[in-house]
Amino acid sequence: MTGFSSSPLVGRDLAIGYSQKLIIDGLDVSIADGEITTIIGPNGCGKSTLLRGLGRLLRPSRGQVLLEGRDISTLRSRDVARTLSVLPQSPSAPEGITVADLVARGRHPHQSWLQQWSSTDENETEAAMELTGMMELRDRPLEELSGGQRQRAWIAMTLAQDTSVLLLDEPTTYLDLAHAIEVLELVDHLNRELNRTVVMVLHDLNLAARYSDRIIAMQDGAIKCIGTPEEILTQERLLDIFGLEATVLHDSEGTPIVVPLSGRRRAATRTA
Repeated sequence: MTGFSSSPLVGRDLAIGYSQKLIIDGLDVSIADGEITTIIGPNGCGKSTLLRGLGRLLRPSRGQVLLEGRDISTLRSRDVARTLSVLPQSPSAPEGITVADLVARGRHPHQSWLQQWSSTDENETEAAMELTGMMELRDRPLEELSGGQRQRAWIAMTLAQDTSVLLLDEPTTYLDLAHAIEVLELVDHLNRELNRTVVMVLHDLNLAARYSDRIIAMQDGAIKCIGTPEEILTQERLLDIFGLEATVLHDSEGTPIVVPLSGRRRAATRTA
């Protein structure tokens, strides 16, 4: 198993799939504490399946997920939700729900029959909306918001849940570049300022390079390699994992920039 010095979330010998089809079989993974880890890989390689398995949205047919050292399958849902929050792809909410009501749902794991809405719940909800820039939109119905605003509202809900680990499945899906960067800047802030451990699935390799401490590259249901963006996003590995011919440049801070080769440039390269 690839291990890190501190791992709040660990998968051991995981086999996960749908119906009778296994997508992942015999996978080991450890998530580094206090970092942003991004899972990349070709379509259908098991990225979202792994994230859903780690978040207990999918039950492994074999293996074990450990959350802070405890088997997640043995924990009460409320206890899991106090430590780990999951934002799936294209989440849905009741028609007409406002931003404030959506964000308040993040406090449900902290309530009980004996202790309903409290001043702590109110403070956490207000703080989550303030941090995500949603206070002015708190009374707006979710369906009236732009894509970036809706995604920030969902992230505010997970923030109000007040967990140490956040799992985000393609948080930039359907967003244009400006809104995608807006959402990832927020994720980066949550990690750096609030020390949240973040695991997310991204398709955009350049965004993954810019907003990740560590990258997990998957292929055919298995982990191909794990490392920093500089270690993973090389020409050789892009060709091996994605079948992508690309030039990898670096910005002034050393962050990789993936530039796919066009057909014309590929031909020129081969004849040079």
